[in-house]
Amino acid sequence: MSTENEGTAAPTPPAAASAPPVAAPAPEAPAPAPAAEVPVTPAPEPVTQQLPPTPAPGTEPTQQIPPTPAPAPAPAYAQEPAPQAPAAHGAAGWPPPPPAVPAYGSAGGHGGGWGAPPTADGYPPAKPKGKGGMIAAVLVAALLAGGVGGGIGFWAAERSDNGVGSTTVAAANTPKDLKRESGSIAGLAAGALPSVVTIEASAGDGEGGTGTGFVYDQQGHILTNNHVVASAANGGKLSATFSDGKKYEAEVIGRAQGYDVAVLKLKNPPSGLKPLPLGDSDKVAVGDSTIAIGAPFGLSNTVTTGIVSAKNRPVASGDGSGGKNSYMSALQTDASINPGNSGGPLLDGRGAVIGINSAIQSAGNGGFGGGQAGSIGLGFAIPINQAKNVAESLIKTGKPVYPIISVSVDLQSKTDGAKISDQGAPANDLVDPNGPAGKAGLKPGDVITRFGDKPIDSGPTLISEIWTHKPGDVVKLTYLRDGKPNTVDITLGSRVGDK
Repeated sequence: MSTENEGTAAPTPPAAASAPPVAAPAPEAPAPAPAAEVPVTPAPEPVTQQLPPTPAPGTEPTQQIPPTPAPAPAPAYAQEPAPQAPAAHGAAGWPPPPPAVPAYGSAGGHGGGWGAPPTADGYPPAKPKGKGGMIAAVLVAALLAGGVGGGIGFWAAERSDNGVGSTTVAAANTPKDLKRESGSIAGLAAGALPSVVTIEASAGDGEGGTGTGFVYDQQGHILTNNHVVASAANGGKLSATFSDGKKYEAEVIGRAQGYDVAVLKLKNPPSGLKPLPLGDSDKVAVGDSTIAIGAPFGLSNTVTTGIVSAKNRPVASGDGSGGKNSYMSALQTDASINPGNSGGPLLDGRGAVIGINSAIQSAGNGGFGGGQAGSIGLGFAIPINQAKNVAESLIKTGKPVYPIISVSVDLQSKTDGAKISDQGAPANDLVDPNGPAGKAGLKPGDVITRFGDKPIDSGPTLISEIWTHKPGDVVKLTYLRDGKPNTVDITLGSRVGDK
């Protein structure tokens, strides 16, 4: 599955008012990617927002959630709407006319507007049929319901004036100090928010964006996504703002592009930092409650909730810039995640971090009217067990360490498994005879169908699974040669740094 990084989809499975919105044209199909070493990150896969008709499991296009761009001028709906002269509506002006179209409903409104301006004769233009027409119909129905409600309200008020007693029921007085249980959503959010930061990254040319991170330890290390800070990694500026509004300059300690994990350090960390507790992502169950905290579209300290929708979801995510993809065996959640949530914590029902929000499945055209993609209820997080291992390596050495089997995988193969490339390079380059796979007897053309206890259906899925392990781990691997299955034990090698 490929995705859009949260803070912004790549193709192949793990290897994203005016007239009613019109879907943007589907992007051109991406060019075939060359074979790539496993788990060396394969050739970049172009970001794809158009969903295939009926994709096979694990092949849905996704995108890394892009960092929210620098704040734009206030949208039209935040401005004072121009006054409009009321018009008589029926006898004696009753019932009252529908409310004036708010500023965000004009053509110049936010996102291009949602309602068409009236024509010269004062009536709105005809609505096209199809999905857009359905949206318009829903909006009209809502307005009509509002009119009916207004009429009933007027009638009830008139009845009250004629001596009928009020039917209003008052709730008991709210206590001055309303306390929430520590285990409630409100209580957990209140406890976690002081340890979550909004990250602002700017490159040397002034461009940048907004993402999220959280306090990893009392020394001032902040855990986040690589794609959140990549633009500022070389000569740019980074800052971290806490929920109390205090801002601190930060620097990159280490980045792992393949894992999409980065560690920052506050230059002058305050005393009393409270790291978020880390959970055990291996023990998470589908259906468990989740809480996501971040800065979607720059809206800091936003809290959303959901459940764990799936586990071990193979995801290949790209930021749309043509760079290399990141791979993860992700936790899937329906908690609302949008651009700017990247790098933020995904908490469980106890308030412990079980993942780092990193990517979202993108709708066909990135949302109504095109533009940046938003939440459709399919978000993906890097399991915290994996992220913790990467973070410890980055803090100690500044470089990531990847487990490898030293083969090149054909990412364009249509076989049900991960096919080792058998052309395009000498055999010793496709399978290193001195590498883990070569020593275990694998050859070019073999198709890997199982790694450990996980079935493998593609090259990206294989990479995602390999990277959930550590160098030196011994794993059972099943492969097909001439249609016959073979199972071997393979000891994972290692590679330091990104290529």
